Amino acid sequence: MEDQHTELLRFSTAGSVDDGKSTLIGRLLYDSKSIFEDQYENIRETTARRGEEGVNLALLTDGLKAEREQGITIDVAYRYFSTPRRKFIIADTPGHIQYTRNMVTGASTANVALVLIDARRGILEQTRRHAFIASLLQIPHLVVCINKMDLVEYSEEVYNRIKEEFSEFSYKLDVKDVHFIPISALNGDNVVDKSTHMDWYGGSTLLYYLENVHIGSDHNFIDCRFPVQFVIRPNTDEFHDYRGYAGRVAGGVFKKGDKVMVLPSGFTSEITKIDTFDGEVDEAFPPMSVTLLLKDEIDISRGDMIVRENNLPVVAQDLELMICWFNEKPLQPGGKYTIMQTTQDARCVIKDIRYKLNINTLHRNEEDKVIGMNDIARIMIRTTKPLFVDIYRRNRNTGSIILVDEQTNETVAAGMVI
Repeated sequence: MEDQHTELLRFSTAGSVDDGKSTLIGRLLYDSKSIFEDQYENIRETTARRGEEGVNLALLTDGLKAEREQGITIDVAYRYFSTPRRKFIIADTPGHIQYTRNMVTGASTANVALVLIDARRGILEQTRRHAFIASLLQIPHLVVCINKMDLVEYSEEVYNRIKEEFSEFSYKLDVKDVHFIPISALNGDNVVDKSTHMDWYGGSTLLYYLENVHIGSDHNFIDCRFPVQFVIRPNTDEFHDYRGYAGRVAGGVFKKGDKVMVLPSGFTSEITKIDTFDGEVDEAFPPMSVTLLLKDEIDISRGDMIVRENNLPVVAQDLELMICWFNEKPLQPGGKYTIMQTTQDARCVIKDIRYKLNINTLHRNEEDKVIGMNDIARIMIRTTKPLFVDIYRRNRNTGSIILVDEQTNETVAAGMVI
């Protein structure tokens, strides 16, 4: 569907503290020749100044001064690189428990989640947390990188033991595609180049996997969803009668001539034209940004949704959500918040807190109703007007929401419609 040269893969990296996430990204960038000489020189000098050996590739991504001083990752760092086959956006997310919210943010749009495991330490609480968040966010592909293989003498036995243990755990999660790769980020084994130390491993390198994993079907091409962002009325002589509805396709395939329905009004019409920045097209699908023109003059505004008559989203004011709480101030039961979903915003009230989830044991705590920063909980809300939603598992675009504090305008939670 998309030109092979422009396909974009987003991946997030996660793991426990000191598992080597930042080193791995540095290695990916360096070995795929995606960094500049002066950047390399800069980190070589910094490494030498710190009295460390070689070149500390982790310094490439840890941009915050506090991160460099403490040798940890605090905020989500986004890095962009490309190879002849694909473009990549990496979200390097922190491993500490107090940054769960940063991790949710970094991973929310990813196609692939990289989970790093230190071969010496095996599966930790953090590993489980990251795998769980990846499954919660319905990230389609999970790659488990068993790192620091150089420190366990590149042992196949160690690799197999960790692989087995992780597989057992991942069966409990809703993860469809799990892939394992033994690597040494420090020495570059199986990152971009095939390792000469692990002849027993017959699989691909990490970069090869990232370049070739099939992500075309990560979008929902079945349910047609087009949230209107903006109504285009140029009012010029040249485009005197032009009235287009601009937005980003959130699901399905829209074609010229299709019969469509507009929510909330329920009026129907037909698509007469699909415009894009590069000219007219015959069809539009996710994640394209397009302008739809309809046959009939219907009153349509931002927040309305163009769909197909025989395939409607759920139109509801009572929603059940799984949320990650972002704010220092805990969730107020009965509290009112602004809710944003696709191009709509409304107000909502928290009706009920069903349970808080212990992210490490996956245990549901129905007694403790205090939802503080980084907690994950299941709640019921009621909105002031109907929203057009799908369950998150069907559509990550129409199934996700954010809650905003009306007083401070801070985003206090991100959530998924269950």
